[in-house]
Amino acid sequence: MTAVMASKNNGWIKFNIHDLVHFRVDSSAATAQIFKDIFAPFLTDCNIEHFDLTIRGTLEPLTDGAYGEAHGETEFHYNDQGLHMHATDVQIFKENGGFRLNGKRELLVMALPLIDRIMVTKEAAMLHCLTVAYRGHGLLIPAWGGTGKTSTMSKLIKLEGFSFMGDDWAFLTQEGSLLGYAKPMSIKPYHHNLYPHLFKKAHKPLVPASLAKPIHSLTTRLHPLVTQYPQLASLTRRWSPEHLMVMPQQAFPGANIASRAPLAAALFVERFVTESSEPVFEKQSKEWMITRLIGNFHSEMTKYSRVVMTTLGASGLVPIEKSFIEKRAVLEKGLQDKPCYLLRIPQALPPDRASDIIVDHIQKLIHVAGIE
Repeated sequence: MTAVMASKNNGWIKFNIHDLVHFRVDSSAATAQIFKDIFAPFLTDCNIEHFDLTIRGTLEPLTDGAYGEAHGETEFHYNDQGLHMHATDVQIFKENGGFRLNGKRELLVMALPLIDRIMVTKEAAMLHCLTVAYRGHGLLIPAWGGTGKTSTMSKLIKLEGFSFMGDDWAFLTQEGSLLGYAKPMSIKPYHHNLYPHLFKKAHKPLVPASLAKPIHSLTTRLHPLVTQYPQLASLTRRWSPEHLMVMPQQAFPGANIASRAPLAAALFVERFVTESSEPVFEKQSKEWMITRLIGNFHSEMTKYSRVVMTTLGASGLVPIEKSFIEKRAVLEKGLQDKPCYLLRIPQALPPDRASDIIVDHIQKLIHVAGIE
């Protein structure tokens, strides 16, 4: 699919996402290292004739056009070719069916909605989910952050027949191919018992598990400030006491890692408040699953990712209604007649028990899908 090396030919770092989206980052841009880290599985040194997304650390003129306002303050300046968001000093221009993204800050979160949009034009969709392959068949497990995807993966991968695809993001084509994304994993202190080999090799102190949630809350509040300084953001990801950033190959030595599999079934997982201690496992319609997939992906994006999407829509560069309609059409075809289920786990149950329940119901899903 792709090479696993970065190319700095002509000053560009190049990426090839499943031969669908090709993008490049100026190697001199302050944000370059973050893209190398997060999109490491898609680094390539191959020759690419056309790039769907170009990312630079410098701004360019945008002198004429209109101004969009919110709460009485000027927020962005735009014309029919591009826009300049003043609060973040970031620019987005349309270019040959794709985009140019310019800015001196961390641009990773700004790029995600652009990559998703480009994916949709290539008849695929970016999703927030855990993905595994079972005996060559893809299983799509979307869930809210903190539901237990990383814990679940640690248990699934030990079972016969399972291959890792991704524990955070993935892509689904309208032909029904599930495409993996083996990005770096965020291993928290409370994962110690599930990944003991990683903590033996840790070269930085981690906060006690009891402080993990307060620290996460603090870093979430500080994120908008940190992203103004890409080098600091990169150091924070690498050295934060909140987590270990490791590649899946380190987390699961010797495990199979699959990049593509035909989709067999989808299971949406959520925690819910109830007096019962029993989980709920219900069949859902394809339409229900599509709504949850789109809503989950966009809700899990950061504030700045959502600002990019709404500003593109407000300026008319990428109309919001068109964006959602076309993504829905891709998922409509991609899910086809695949079984879709909802698993609701009582909020009161501890994380380890919750991940056991998820694993049990994934095995039920395998039976329902007829891929045992």
